[in-house]
Order: sequence, then structure tokens, then C-alpha cells
Amino acid sequence: MQKIAQNFLAKQIVYFVLITFLYLPVFCRAQKLDTAAYKPDSLTHKQKVIRKTILLGSMGAYTAGSLTFLDLIWYHPYQSTSFHFFNDNAQWCQMDKCGHAFSTYSSARLVMEAMNWAGFKTSPFNASLGHLSTGGLRWAGFSEKESIIVGQAFGLLYLSSVEILDGFSKEWGFSWGDEAANFAGGFAFSLQQYFWKEQRIQLKFSDHQTSFPPYRPNVLGSNFAERIIKDYNGQTYWASVNIASFLKKDTKFPNFINLSFGYGATNMVSGKSNVIVYPNGTTAVNSVNNQTQLISANGHIDYFYRYRKYYFSLDVDFTKIKTKSRLLKSVFSVVNGFKLPFPTVEFDKHGVNFKPLYF
Repeated sequence: MQKIAQNFLAKQIVYFVLITFLYLPVFCRAQKLDTAAYKPDSLTHKQKVIRKTILLGSMGAYTAGSLTFLDLIWYHPYQSTSFHFFNDNAQWCQMDKCGHAFSTYSSARLVMEAMNWAGFKTSPFNASLGHLSTGGLRWAGFSEKESIIVGQAFGLLYLSSVEILDGFSKEWGFSWGDEAANFAGGFAFSLQQYFWKEQRIQLKFSDHQTSFPPYRPNVLGSNFAERIIKDYNGQTYWASVNIASFLKKDTKFPNFINLSFGYGATNMVSGKSNVIVYPNGTTAVNSVNNQTQLISANGHIDYFYRYRKYYFSLDVDFTKIKTKSRLLKSVFSVVNGFKLPFPTVEFDKHGVNFKPLYF
């Protein structure tokens, strides 16, 4: 069941591709049909009926088509079973849950920016993974309140459907923890967009190579690219806070400087902490709390005791850097999802450490 934690990022990439190429074009084409204002009162009853029919039909077709596509390319190769739950909340020090939230947040941010680039004027609740329908709902004549309610309901239905597919797969299972993390990432974006009209607290990611993958390359990665995805020991997830956005408008504090708070963990060579890993990959329960025993083929035993790490550092908000270049804006948008290397203070069970440069 470790594949649940190892493969979530690849699945999030599939989600993003589906939404970008199946969902966004539908509404971009829909906008070109009529450039009238979004205010429902400006539409006739006939216009509302036509637009709502087009929109809801597109949403239904997208949902059915994308879930079918996902089932064929992702779940079909694996054996199906009866619906079941899987509680992986205690695994990997919840680093995989941070990854779920970050991936959902990042997808929401990038899709919103893509919609803005396309000239699609959306409402404030436009763009968490489940809320992409809101702008289209406003175009179709729904009120702002109706758009929020229907958009939220659509998001809940869609993401829950994906978790249900997990529940019928032998290799996975319906995880309430994954579901909660997905929505946490989506709401972290949409609530800020609704109340502040900007992202004052951004979720970011950083990664560095560690010495752990050689112990279990099939689990932690056998090459550079795999290690970025699979080796949670090198991953750090950040909440990057833009200080100037919380101060008065005439503040002289640099608006591109952020304070970042990070979370990570180390000494993890298996999902659970108290296990014994045998040379053939099978595991058994270890009676010693928080101890992972890794037995090699020659009988040598390595002991690992995992622990959490917390970080405090500076960061840069590239969205605050003014430029007229569309290319630079696109580059800044992508780069802004990653925490820049900066001097960092690390807090863990061993005390406080200063790192001159941490990524």
C-alpha cells in the first residue's frame, strides 16, 4: 500500500492535465459566444436558459469524460476489488498530505492564471480544482451566491468521485486524509482569492537530495527525478507570507519579500515508523516505537528513528515584481511555486540549527 503515498504526485499531474485541456477550453470557447456582462440581471430569460444548458451540459460531459479517461489510464492496469477505505494518515509523518494540499493549491493557482491569460474574466471563487466552474456559472446567469454554492458542490462531487475510484482499486483505497488535504489546498487558494483578491499566504515547495534512497531505491527513488517525487526526506513544504500585503498601503516594507514557515521530516525509509523491512521488501511490525529496522541481504541491520523538522526563512514573491514582459510573467508564475534558497533556521528535537543556504 506504499504506492498510495508514492504515486499521489503523478495522479495530481493527471488531474491538472485533464482540467487544463478538457475543462478550460470549454469555457474559453463559451466566452467567445457572447461577451455580454456577467451580471445575471443583464440577461434575458432565454439567454439564461441557453447559457445554463450549455454550461451544465459541458460540466457533465467533462466530468464523465475525464473520470472515464482517468479510469482507463490510471486504474485499469490494476486489479479492482470491493469498495474499501485505507487509513494512511499516520504514514510518512504526513508529508504526503502536505503534497496533496500543495498540488491542489498549485493547480488552482496555475489554472486561474491560465484563465486570466486567456481573457476569461472569472469571479473571485473561480479556481480551486473544484471551483473552476464558478466563472462559467456567472457567465451563464447564475448569481454570485448561486455560483459559489454550485461551484463548491461540483468540486466536492468531482474530487470525491476520484477518491471513490481509489476505493475500488486493490492498489489504493479511499483515504479521508487525502480527501481532506485536497480540499485544504483548494480552499487555501479560493478563500484568499475571495476575501483578499490575492494570495497573501502562498504554499510552496523545495527539495534537496538525501542519503536515504540507496537504502530502498524502489521506494525512495532510483534516479534524480524519482527521488524528487518519492523521497519525502528531502522535501519541504512552505507557507510563504507576504508581509507588505498585511500592512498599510503606504508601507515602505518591500512588497516582494516574504517570511516563510516550512515543515519537513527525516529518517523515513518506510511509510510507517515501527516496522521491520526484510531484504525481499516484505515488512513486519516492530515492537520498538518509532524504530524502523532495515535488514540487508547480508544480514546487516540499519536502524532509523524518524523525526519532524520546522523551518523559518525568507522568500521572494515573484508576482510582486513588475514587468511588462509576458514571457517573464509566465516564468515568474512557475518559479513562484518553489521556495528560493535562503539562510534558514531549523528547529527539531535536537535543538536549533542555522543553515547558511537551505532548499
